[in-house]
Amino acid sequence: MSVKNIFERATGVLTAERVFAPAQTVDGITVIPVGSIRGGGGGGGGTDGTQNGEGGGFGVDARPVGAFVIDSDGVRWKPVIDVGRIVLGCQIVAVAWLWFRWRADRARIAATNAS
Repeated sequence: MSVKNIFERATGVLTAERVFAPAQTVDGITVIPVGSIRGGGGGGGGTDGTQNGEGGGFGVDARPVGAFVIDSDGVRWKPVIDVGRIVLGCQIVAVAWLWFRWRADRARIAATNAS
């Protein structure tokens, strides 16, 4: 498959239909799911004497971000709570705090020993 063919097939992936799912209506309440989608790709080709070659690749990252809820009260946005991201953020903060605490303790010990 050529690089041109890869990117022609990939253009159909990054569409609004991938971000906004079909609306669902139940008992007068309409819900429109919304997602985030990102894509990237690359490709190239080259010649080595008598041989020609080309290659490429494409990646997509899609995740839900929330939903629009439409009812008699109006339109509301209901975000998705990603517990995995919250836990990861807390872990990063905890590791950074431990590292700075360790550095401060080492500096304090070095200052005490130097006296």
